[in-house]
Formats: sequence, C-alpha cells, structure tokens
Amino acid sequence: MAQVMPAEHDLRRVIGDGEGVPDGEVEGLPEFELLSLYRSLVLLRTYDERSLVYHRQGRIGTYAIFWNHEAMQAGAVHALADEDWIFPSYRESAIGLLRGMPASTILSWWRGHPAGWWNPADYNVASICVPIATHVPHAAGLAWGKKLRGEDAVAIAFFGDGATSEGAFHEGANFAAVLNAPVVLFCNNNQWAISTPLSAQTRAAALVDKAVGYGIPGTRVDGADVLAVFEATREAVERARSGGGPTFVEAVTYRAAPHATADDPRPYIDLARVEEEKRRECVGRYEGYLRRAGILDDTLADEIKEHALETMRNGIAAAEAEPPADPGLLFAHAYVDPPASFGRDLDELQRILGDG
Repeated sequence: MAQVMPAEHDLRRVIGDGEGVPDGEVEGLPEFELLSLYRSLVLLRTYDERSLVYHRQGRIGTYAIFWNHEAMQAGAVHALADEDWIFPSYRESAIGLLRGMPASTILSWWRGHPAGWWNPADYNVASICVPIATHVPHAAGLAWGKKLRGEDAVAIAFFGDGATSEGAFHEGANFAAVLNAPVVLFCNNNQWAISTPLSAQTRAAALVDKAVGYGIPGTRVDGADVLAVFEATREAVERARSGGGPTFVEAVTYRAAPHATADDPRPYIDLARVEEEKRRECVGRYEGYLRRAGILDDTLADEIKEHALETMRNGIAAAEAEPPADPGLLFAHAYVDPPASFGRDLDELQRILGDG
C-alpha cells in the first residue's frame, strides 16, 4: 500500500528578512549555483519588465505578466535535470530562457509570428498552454511514457490556483497518481484566477489538501522564496525519479501585477496587499540573501542585470527582423480537406494585406 504523507499547511521558507528572522541554507548548493539562480531570476524579471514596455509600444500583443513569479519558475527549473520535461502555462511563457531558448523565439510567440513556434524536443519544453489545466494530463502522460520506456526523466507541470478547479487538472492528477507517474504538479497559487479570489473557488483550507484526495503527498512553500521552492521541488523530483510517483507542490504568493495587459485589477484586488507584496518581491529578497552572505556585490549585480538587458535588446531586434508571415498559414493546417471557400478567403485576405 502506498504511504501518503499528510499535506503540510505551514509554508516552507529559507530566506530570512535580514533582521529578526535569520537566513537558512539549502544543502548541496555551492556558491556558483546560488549565483546561477540569481542570474535566472534577473533574466526572467528583465524579460517580464521589458515585455510590458514592448506591449505598451505596440511591439507585442496582449501579454500575461509574471512579475514576482520568477522565484517559482527559476527555483523549480534549477531542481530539474536536463532530460526532465517542462509543461508551462501562459504565466511561464519565458521559462524556455532557462533552457537556452532564444528570447526572440518567445517574443515572436507573443507577436503571433510562426518564428515563435519551437520543437519541444529541442529544449524539453512543451508548447505554452493557454487553455487552463489542459496540459496537466499531457505532463502526466509523457511522464508515464518515460517510465514505461525505462527512462529516468521527470515531468513538471506549472499551473495557477484557478486550474485546480478544472476537470483537466483532476483527470491529470488522478491519472498520475493511479499510474505512479514521475511528475511534479506545481501550483503557483497567487490567490487570483483573473478576478476570482481563491475563497470563491474552493472550500479547501489550502490547495495542497487536494493532494490527499489523489493519494499523493503535498507540500506548501513560500512562492517568493527561490531557495525554498528549489528545495521542495528537488525533493519532489528525487521522489519521482526514484519511483515514488507524483507530488503536489503549492507555492503561495500574491499577484502583485495585473492578470495580463488587458486587465485592470483595481476594482477587485487588495491594493494594500499588493504594495506589501511589492516590498517583499522575490528578486530583491534573494539579492538581499546573497549580499548578506557576501556572495553578491554592486559590481557583479550590475553586470548580471546589464547582460539580461542586452539579451532582451537583441531578442526584440531579432524578433522584429523576421519577415512577415505567410497568411496562407492561417488556412493550411485547419482541415485535411479544406472547404472551397478557403481559396476565396485567402485571396481576399491577401488582397486586403496588399492594399495595406
């Protein structure tokens, strides 16, 4: 019989506050890996902030902001091996950067250009999932397939708190549990599903309690503490790789930015709480940790930030240098046997674009 760990309601934390709460440590993280985590955090933060600027300039389309989610993304990815697979939602659109994906590819995705498509096998990063929770069964299925082949790979699926109310999440979690699939179910609980607060979508005291219903262990972690996220994910990955099956990780934070660029959260969000969370955002917290440990100084911090900015400047330049996409792509893969009207529609579209 499987042993089920009780869900943990206390938030796991490692980083202190520089005052009354002391800093902890994570075993097995040397100085160069601590700095690598910081580089990933800065790269993701720079990507997000620059993308918001690019949207306001009309250079990319509607954009899903992930400001203050960087610790969840970087901490989890750094706990993976190269052969492990990542299944992102739209909130993790830039996570491929941490696997060597060019910034121009992700920016092209937001520009609606086919240069933003990639072969998932090149990076072990699945396509960005916009429908809520539908990639959870995909992650469970891939992980099960790897297990059947005798491979060591683990899959991780990222999803928001709102996804736990979707049928696809239930199906994926149950599937993973029954088949003992090596998958990590990673919930970035920022307490808002667009304008729906967590209290309006579940009676559970904590989302991690849902793990017990599937017969799998669950743990809660401070989502703004990159070291705590890394440690919790590493344990889940090790458990999955050793045959222990899936784990549910609930990373708790508070959304300090709009859901997306098309959203104005002021009518529904707790603005005082937003300001509080901005003061304890994840990149600054980790930077303070490294400075207190004597690992980071102004010179190195500035160098890392400038490199991230240069990456983004080069990325947008490369994305904007792509030639216009062939409008025929809108019709080419819609049907095996396209209706006759498609030819007329394409001719009309090309005429309009030519007139423009």
